[in-house]
Amino acid sequence: MNAITPEQLKARNRGRWTLVALFGLFFGVMALAGVLRFAGWQPAAHRNTGEVFTPAVDARALPPTLANGQPYPWNPDAHVWRILVAPAPGCAAECVTLSQGLDKVWQLFGHRADNVEILWLGTPPAEVQGFPALRVLAPQPNLRAVLPAVDDAAGTPVYVIDPNGFVIMRYAPGFELAGLRKDMATLLKLK
Repeated sequence: MNAITPEQLKARNRGRWTLVALFGLFFGVMALAGVLRFAGWQPAAHRNTGEVFTPAVDARALPPTLANGQPYPWNPDAHVWRILVAPAPGCAAECVTLSQGLDKVWQLFGHRADNVEILWLGTPPAEVQGFPALRVLAPQPNLRAVLPAVDDAAGTPVYVIDPNGFVIMRYAPGFELAGLRKDMATLLKLK
């Protein structure tokens, strides 16, 4: 039998400890990722800026009507996302500023802008008319009633509606338009 020299024994033990360290590193990272995932942590780049409704508010049974009396179907096959503004009556300067910001956001979608429409529930101020993506809806109390926290004392909230007619997100009055743009850009990538 060959006797193991101290140098060979040292090399074998070093190789074993390296293997144990690699094993511990790999499974340690996996365990840390599992703990973070189940604790609810998300990287900042993956967080929504709007309030996500879980479960989403089902508005499919309440298809809106355009201000001219024509029906506005949800039409999920068209893959059109909607940004809904439901201001309180008498909203003037705040609504004009909000509409101008929403129009800029819509323009920044570029080639995907055709998949986004801005719905205005009720009669907008005269300055709001004329934006390409704007669809003015007739006042509909039943649709307004299903929108969570629609009568916010702080101002006018904005909602995101998916192509199927589910209200999935809410942006509180005074929200950052860049956050809406980021969230919508992520949603537009969904097929």
